Amino acid sequence: MSGRTLLSFAAEGMRFNFRVAGAAIRDGHLLVDREDDDDYCMLPGGRVEMGETTELALAREIAEELAMPADLGPLLFTYESLYGRAGERYHELGFVYAIELPPEVRPGGPQPFLVREDEGHVLHFSWLPLDGPALSAARLKPSWLPERLRNLSGQPEHVVFVEEPTDMPRP
Repeated sequence: MSGRTLLSFAAEGMRFNFRVAGAAIRDGHLLVDREDDDDYCMLPGGRVEMGETTELALAREIAEELAMPADLGPLLFTYESLYGRAGERYHELGFVYAIELPPEVRPGGPQPFLVREDEGHVLHFSWLPLDGPALSAARLKPSWLPERLRNLSGQPEHVVFVEEPTDMPRP
């Protein structure tokens, strides 16, 4: 990993992350990723590296995680999240883009449809119905995402989210 500087660091008792993710929606389903040691799922993506644009970082992350091409679509969300996970407090800035996977990659069949290893973790990729309780049951993070993805406005949206309970001061 020499020469790579992830924009993730500890400071003042918290961890800062700069994250980018892709929302692949096809046939009423959303592609989600669950790491082997997590009890929640997220959109495919990862941390931006120093000197990368968010578009370049997302293309790199999709290639690393899914090992397939993806066309990057429009920016859906920028967000600021303050949350706790695994005993740590996080301050995360993120970008979420629409992504389009190859046409043969679609919902249906056994789930997860793809299992891959990346950076010492086993990643499980599944298509979950966008409507109904599946995304909540899978604990999609950030928690504001399912409702926003169901009601896309057609314009990029900025979301500020403070997870409760929190010991973080509000702006």
